[in-house]
Amino acid sequence: MSQQNASDNNLSPTRRDFLKNSAVLTSAAMAGSHVLAQNARAAGTDLIRVGMIGCGGRNTGAAAEALTADPGARLVAMCDILMDRVKTRRDRLREQKKGQVLVDDDHCFSGFDGYKHVIESSDVVLIANAAKFHPFHAMAALQAGKHVFVEKPHGVDPAGIKLMQQAAEVAKEKKLCLVSGLHSRHHVGYAETIQRIHDGAIGEVIAIEENFLRPPYVVIDRAPGLTELEWQCSTQYHFRWLSGDDVPQSLVHNLDRASWVLKNAAPLKCHGLGGRSSMTAPIYGDVFDHHSVVYEMENGVRIYALCRTTEGCYNEASSTVFGTKGKASILNTRIWGEKEWEWKGNCNPYQVEHDELFKAIRAGEPINNGDFMARSTMIGIMGQFSCYTGEEITWERINKSNFAYPPKPEDCHDGMEPPVLPEANGSYPTLKPGYTRLLEA
Repeated sequence: MSQQNASDNNLSPTRRDFLKNSAVLTSAAMAGSHVLAQNARAAGTDLIRVGMIGCGGRNTGAAAEALTADPGARLVAMCDILMDRVKTRRDRLREQKKGQVLVDDDHCFSGFDGYKHVIESSDVVLIANAAKFHPFHAMAALQAGKHVFVEKPHGVDPAGIKLMQQAAEVAKEKKLCLVSGLHSRHHVGYAETIQRIHDGAIGEVIAIEENFLRPPYVVIDRAPGLTELEWQCSTQYHFRWLSGDDVPQSLVHNLDRASWVLKNAAPLKCHGLGGRSSMTAPIYGDVFDHHSVVYEMENGVRIYALCRTTEGCYNEASSTVFGTKGKASILNTRIWGEKEWEWKGNCNPYQVEHDELFKAIRAGEPINNGDFMARSTMIGIMGQFSCYTGEEITWERINKSNFAYPPKPEDCHDGMEPPVLPEANGSYPTLKPGYTRLLEA
């Protein structure tokens, strides 16, 4: 475990300060925590306790954005599988957001049960750990009456998406915010580009091409002393049972934009192909390194979606919509054809999503992204399963399935054996299209 930064004492509040601030927060809670949760209005005065489930790079960024969004936000609790990552990220956030990070050692939690303590300590819970746990942890937080920001993907299998849909209903019943990390929905330029498409700027949409082609991401060496379980959790993007692989994990952003362009439509069916060609070393786990999926919509439009995580290859991130009177690039916020147009503003959608979350909390007007977050992630999952099996997968079939990667989130515990283990050569086995079957007949 890494040692705490030597300058930590200069940056952190004392335990007395923490307890003093905690007393203020507790008094507010005793006056009616549901009032703060649903009707907080005094922007910048009433404190809102924020907790982190997961202390990787994405949630560290989300925490900084949450604290930026509201001067009254205070980070009070953090958890991760690894304690050294909790404390390292706490130190980083203290440097970025002096005075807003009130996490003492007693509110740093590790292991699979750490989420429980974060939820107990917080009014707003930021969830960006292994995607396998996103629906489970979101449901637990919402049932406890807490507002939730949850990163994509919003599940890794059909059972997870069904749980996330149930969580969205709980949020509606309790009048709580449920905000998705599918940040494209919060980009002003993307929104205007898509609205112009809806208004007919490129005529009728006839096809969409989606690309997310890049080198392997968040690749880390195995630290000495880690158990197999700790290692897999520390590099969760590279293990199917934790991340769901690259179509729901990364290409989901593209698929969300494509569905949005088509007025939040879901595909009738898809067929895909994928595999692992060159990224076979143990550090790449058991995920595929390339995927291609073709989605067919009810109106005949096809979405051609590609993602890849390999070294030494052509890279591209794009969302291109082809119409009868022109084409549009969502990421470039530009339209070509009969009605040429370009948006040249600036927007940080990662920040905007938190700005809107805390504004909604203060106003007592909850945001609920449950509809598109579940749909778009399920579109990704059906594409991933088609790549894994080589089968055509229909929307009806994927939504009828209750398939879940074992073990269930609630059954995961410290010290367990992970469901995939390395082979004799140190690399991990992958699924085989044409042989693998995942969904019920």
